[in-house]
Amino acid sequence: MEILSINKTRCVKCGMCIEVCPAGIIRFINSYPYAILEQACMSCGHCVSICPQEALDNLKTPLIKQISVKDMPKLDEAMVARFMRMRRSIRCYRPESVPREILFKLLDLARYAPSGSNSQGVSFIVVEDREIMKKIIEVVVDWLEVQISNGQKWTKRYAGVTKIYRRTHKDIILRDAPHLIVALSSSDDTFGRDNAVLALAYAELYATSIGLGTCWSGFVEMCGFDNYLPLIQVLKVPEGKKITGAIMVGYPKYTFHRLVDRNRLDVTWL
Repeated sequence: MEILSINKTRCVKCGMCIEVCPAGIIRFINSYPYAILEQACMSCGHCVSICPQEALDNLKTPLIKQISVKDMPKLDEAMVARFMRMRRSIRCYRPESVPREILFKLLDLARYAPSGSNSQGVSFIVVEDREIMKKIIEVVVDWLEVQISNGQKWTKRYAGVTKIYRRTHKDIILRDAPHLIVALSSSDDTFGRDNAVLALAYAELYATSIGLGTCWSGFVEMCGFDNYLPLIQVLKVPEGKKITGAIMVGYPKYTFHRLVDRNRLDVTWL
C-alpha cells in the first residue's frame, strides 16, 4: 500500500504539498502528487496539514487524526507576548502533589515540540515519590562534592551549596518541588539534548496556563550528563537511554505580579 493516497476529485494540483515536504519526496506523477521515496518520509504531517481541500492522506500522519484550525481564533499579538513573558523560574513550591492526570496533560503537550528531522524520541521519567526525591538530592550533592574535590573550576561558585545542605539539609538542589521530570533519549541520538530542551520548554510555557510552576534543574542535568551511576540507578534509567534534561514541577507558592525586564536586545543585521 502506498504511503500517500490522493482524492483525485478534490485535488486541485496546487503543488503546496510538494513545496512544504521537508524530505522533498513528493512529486507530480501523471498530474497528481505521489511519494517517490516512501522510506524517507519524516512523518511530519506537513503534506496532509497544508492541503486546503483535504485531498491528501498519509498513512504515517492520517488526516482523521489531524485537527482543523480553520475556526480557531487568532491569538492577539500582545497577549501572546505577555503570556510568554509571564513564565518564571519557580523555586518556591506549595507542598501538595500535582495529580498525575495534570502532569500527563503537561507532557502530552510537550511531545508536540519541534525536534531534529522530526526525530521526536523524547521520553520522560516523572518522579512522584518524595523519598525518591530525597535520594536524588543526596546523590546529586555527593556528585557535586566529588567535582569540587577534583578542582573543577566551574564548581567554585557552588561550594556553598553542598556546605549548606550538609549543615542544614536545606534543599537547594530541587527546591522542595514535589516532582521532577527527567527527559531521556536514546544513547546514540544526535538530537537528544536539543529535542529535550525544546520539549521541556514547551512544558514550561504550557505549565503557566494550567497553574503549575517549573524550573530547570541544572544540578540534576549536569549529574545526569556525567552518567553518574547512583543517579542513573535511583531514576532507573533504562539501558540504552541517557538523561537529556530535567525540570522541577509543582504548584507555585507565590504569585508574581509584574513582568520583569531583560538585557537590551543584542542583534547584528547583515
